[in-house]
This record gives sequence, structure tokens and C-alpha cells, in this order.
Amino acid sequence: MADMFSPKFDSAGLVTAVVVHAETGAPLMVAHMNAEAIARTRETGRAHFWSRSRQAQWLKGETSGHFLNVTEILVDCDQDCLWLRAIPEGPACHTGAPGCFFRRLEPDGSLVPAG
Repeated sequence: MADMFSPKFDSAGLVTAVVVHAETGAPLMVAHMNAEAIARTRETGRAHFWSRSRQAQWLKGETSGHFLNVTEILVDCDQDCLWLRAIPEGPACHTGAPGCFFRRLEPDGSLVPAG
């Protein structure tokens, strides 16, 4: 087990980041981070990601005002995935839902509201 942070980036230079609500543990979103996004998150306390669709750095909330204030970053045993605990300022999902995991997959393949 390594005592120092040394993320294992994939071939695109990314690690998966799972974001959960710091107080409730509810899943909020999944995104990807490169070295710069990790550094910016650690420096500012606000979640930064790499947008694969835009091929650009992305501060969550930069345009919407719905920032994710990171309280803790956990690193998995292989250092290829991060678990961010955060306090959201508004909805975490771009649809306006509190988090991105608001639908449940049914046996017939349909999606229904979770909960």
C-alpha cells in the first residue's frame, strides 16, 4: 500500500471520480478528473473535472452556480478511482435533479423514478 498519492491515470490521463453528498451519503454524480482537475480541486475546495465531451477543464457550477464544495477526497486501493464527499450548492445534475442517479432500472428495461 502506497503512503503517497500517486494516481493511476488511464490511457486518456483520467481517473473516475464518484461524488456523494458529504452529509447524507447520497450519490450525486460521476465524472472524470485529470491531474490538473485534481490539483485545482485540492487548491480551491471546489470540484473540477475534465469534460470528455468538450475536451476541456470544467469547474462544476461555473455557469450554473451549482458548485460542489469538496470536504474530503478518498482514494481507492489501486489509486485509479476517487470518491469525493461534497456539499452541493443547488442541484448536482445538469437536469436540475438533486443528483444524477434519480432513475431505477426495472427488470423489463424501463427506467422509473428512484425512491
